[in-house]
Parts: sequence; structure tokens; C-alpha cells
Amino acid sequence: MTVLTKQPPGAPAPAAAGGTPRLRPSRRRKQRSGYLFLLPWFLGMLFTVIPFFASLYLAFTDYNLFTEPNFVGLANFQAMFEDPRLIQSLKVTFIYTFVSVPISLAVALLVALVLNRGLQGLSIYRSVYYLPSLLGGSVAIVMLWRYIFGNDGIVNGFLGIFGIHGPAWVTDPQFSLSTLIVLNVWTFGSPMVIFLAGLRQVPGMYYEAASIDGASKWRQFRSITLPLISPIIFFNLIMQLIGSFQTFTQGYVMSGGTGGPADSTLFYNLYLYQKGFTEFEMGYASAMAWLLLMIIAIFTAINFIASKFWVFYDN
Repeated sequence: MTVLTKQPPGAPAPAAAGGTPRLRPSRRRKQRSGYLFLLPWFLGMLFTVIPFFASLYLAFTDYNLFTEPNFVGLANFQAMFEDPRLIQSLKVTFIYTFVSVPISLAVALLVALVLNRGLQGLSIYRSVYYLPSLLGGSVAIVMLWRYIFGNDGIVNGFLGIFGIHGPAWVTDPQFSLSTLIVLNVWTFGSPMVIFLAGLRQVPGMYYEAASIDGASKWRQFRSITLPLISPIIFFNLIMQLIGSFQTFTQGYVMSGGTGGPADSTLFYNLYLYQKGFTEFEMGYASAMAWLLLMIIAIFTAINFIASKFWVFYDN
């Protein structure tokens, strides 16, 4: 005789003949909805994973986009050590990164500290300062930058008022990279907004207690503000570092795609583009891409290791 028992609410459905639990229709619909929402992610992964492994294979081949890839082993990586323009592109990228990123973060933090003092119309100031971050990498802004720092541009016109004959900022190898560093510093809005959000989360009671103890504003900044926002500083540092290593548009537009004058704005990504899509050495360009990935991974790992000594988390 079969005994029918009532299932309590939330209990799993009885197992089928094969031993696999049967899902309720409502639960099956939820699963289908979940897979449907995950579908864009799966499609995005296909467009990422396939080129990822394809470039890894092409890095060990001699490939020009028009013929079948010819496997050459480590020849592309060995050729990098004998390529003076690649060494120059690394030099330009390192100078650009290690000069512009600290200055940009310092300016962003300074502006965030000023805005955190409770100015009226804070949302307007925040939007105005954030706008350059959205436009700084655009072709139009770089073209405007060429005009500002041109021989007859706004900067030299301003210097002329004081009788100073300004240099050819864009066409002089001594100053061309500096103009792009200034452009990157000008786009400090994105880390500034993140800094501002972090500063507004610092409890005011710490500053009140420090003021009662007679701590100066500078001491409060060193002993309270910096330690408490150190995770924010670390996050901005990593993001800005990765973004600077991937710089392309500024150097391409400023130099007309050549990296000039005298390869002074030959960023690594620009040289990679030249090798892959101008000289059609796609195998060599793929090897360069993997070298860039390793460089970014190494500097990111160094920062994570060093963060143990200066980043403090509130546990």
C-alpha cells in the first residue's frame, strides 16, 4: 500500500525514477531567467577568450595577415632585445607612467580635499572636474591640445605677453612628451571622484579627538586621512598605472601616427599598432602584446606586495 505524505514548504521535489530530483516549474523558470541574464557575459567571454589564445599562438609565429602563420618559436621574443625602437617605446611609456601617475593622483587628492570642505554646489564642481576624464582620451581633445601647445598656440601667446619666446612644444623632442604628461594630469577627475567618496566616509570623530589633543591639520592628514583612505589610494594607483601603460590615442593623434618627433612620443601601444597594422608583422605585434601583459602583471604584483606595508584596512 502506498502512503502519501505531504511535502513541507521549501522541501525539494521527490526524486525521479533515475534518482535525480525533479525541479519545480517555478524554479526551472528562474534558472532559465538566470541563464538568459548571463548570456551577454558568456558571449563577451567568447569575444575575449578566443582572441586571447589566438594572440598567444600568433606570438610564436611569423604572420602577416595574408598568409598562413609560420611557427618560429621564440624568434619574435628574441628579436625584441635587438629592436631599438621597441626599447625607445618602453622608455617613453615608463617615463610617461612614472611621472604622470603620481602627479595626477596628488592633484586628484588635493582637489578632493578642497571639495570635501563642504562647498556649496558640490555636485556641479564634481561634474566639472570629472568631465576631462571622459574627454581626455578623445581625438578632439588631443587635437585641441596640439593647438594649445603649438608654435602660435595659447601657451606661447601667453608667454609672449611677458616677452618670453616659448619653444615648439609639440615638435620639439625635449617637450613633446611633457605636453602629453600635462594632458594626462589634466584628466584627474576620475580618481578625484573616488577620493572624494572615500574622504566622505572618514568618521568626523577622529578629527574632533585629534583637534582636542592639539594635532595640527597636517598631522591629522598624515595620521588620520592618509591611513584611512589608503585602500582608495591603492585602488586609484593600480587603475591609473594600468591605464597609463595602455596609452595610445594621445601619442597617435599628437604625432600623426608616427611617434615623432624623433620617436619622443612613441608609446608602446603605438609601436605595437605600427608593427601589426602598418608593417603587417602580426606575429611580432602579438608577442609585443604579451610582453605588455607581463609588464603590467609584474608592476601590479609589486604594488600588491608593497601594499602590505602601507595600505590599512579597517577590520
